[in-house]
Amino acid sequence: MDKKSISPWTWQQQRSYVQAVEVKNVEGTLYCSGQAAITPDGTSSNEGMEAQLRLAIANLETVIDSAGYRCDGIVRLNLYTTSMEELWPHFPIIQEWIARHQIEQALTAMEVVGLFETLKVELEATVVK
Repeated sequence: MDKKSISPWTWQQQRSYVQAVEVKNVEGTLYCSGQAAITPDGTSSNEGMEAQLRLAIANLETVIDSAGYRCDGIVRLNLYTTSMEELWPHFPIIQEWIARHQIEQALTAMEVVGLFETLKVELEATVVK
């Protein structure tokens, strides 16, 4: 796989994403459903934003690993939250995870009216290898 990040500006580096990702010679592409703070038995979390964000990230990693892919292959990440204001203080958690895995991804973050049951944050990814 050949992966190239495109960012005509530098300001997005502080926000841990790139403007575009070009991928050539891909062996496979994994389209992950939105992963949220749902326990292995299917129970939606009632916890706060930080705990839900950590579990959503862990669940996304589990899906990616289970499919035989790696987190550094994430090229697109969509983040949905019921409150950007509540999420923002915890954004360093996402940034640390991105840095730890050396992920270079296009990112869309959006506030939505609601998510399933008691959920506050959901992560959806496209992964290549």
